[in-house]
Amino acid sequence: MLPRARLEGIGLAALVFAVDRAVKALMVGPLQLRVHEVIDLLPMFDLRYAENYGVSFGMFTATSLEMRLGLIAVTALIATGVFIWMLRETARGDILGLGMVLGGALGNIYDRLKFGYVIDYADLHIGTWRPFQIFNLADVAITFGVLILLARSFKSREKPLDSGDDTATENA
Repeated sequence: MLPRARLEGIGLAALVFAVDRAVKALMVGPLQLRVHEVIDLLPMFDLRYAENYGVSFGMFTATSLEMRLGLIAVTALIATGVFIWMLRETARGDILGLGMVLGGALGNIYDRLKFGYVIDYADLHIGTWRPFQIFNLADVAITFGVLILLARSFKSREKPLDSGDDTATENA
């Protein structure tokens, strides 16, 4: 039986995947958001439909079936690595970060398999300046999951000074 933290990580991955699917279904279903259509929500945030044929920032755009399948294979391999890491990890915080990454990756892989592209819709902007490309909930989960992992890795590297150990200064 899996330890509780790993079950929480798998549950978080499933939740991220489910919410990502639901929001994307809302965008293309009831809201019928299509390419070049915009729904203004807030002065700094709109819903703006986009089809992302690449990865982050549209890099590595898949312009053929072979490239698309290659991109799916690479992202599926990465997701598999994240899942294995999550099953071997013991720190709850790391497991939850990995769960966020896994859920987001699965959401975007699903889009690539079903549509041939990832559905993006979130447009954060200040006037005409856009600090980010149009993104989706899966991207947010991946980003926050990676940030959690990075922050925890930096924190784990901090070692308290051991004032009782004088051998280091004696040998120097």
